[in-house]
Amino acid sequence: MTAPLPLAVAHIFTMDIAVGAPQMVGKGADQMDLRIVPVTGGVVSGPRLQGEVLGGTAADWLRVEADGTAHIDVRLTIKAASGGLIHVQYAGIRTGAPEVLARLAAGEAVPPAEYYFRTLMRFQTAAPEHAWLNRTLAIGVGQRPPSGPRYDVYAVM
Repeated sequence: MTAPLPLAVAHIFTMDIAVGAPQMVGKGADQMDLRIVPVTGGVVSGPRLQGEVLGGTAADWLRVEADGTAHIDVRLTIKAASGGLIHVQYAGIRTGAPEVLARLAAGEAVPPAEYYFRTLMRFQTAAPEHAWLNRTLAIGVGQRPPSGPRYDVYAVM
């Protein structure tokens, strides 16, 4: 048996997102509450990408289990500092002990080490300077401060 191949990652950007009031759709066939959370803007900063998150057509189709575990399903657009547009789609999970998730739901500042919040990101762009993103899988390590979601995003090498 051979040794497993190493997994290398490199930080490419941090994304702070502003969100609006959720639309509470209610329980679906999967018995999870669907909340459509509009993304109203945000900032992208980092060694490989800088820009802004565009609001208006961006949202999180958030499905929440009875215990508070959240299944993230986001689509948004980044306008890079260069002017190029980058479509970002990501799915993930935020979970933890029920009392921790209740504190998050109440809008409290909870240390990120107390819960698990990870996403898998894919990108699409026609901007030549950012074409490398079209062939990149990224992992977002999330946190949920009261101001809105924050992701440290790493390219999987």
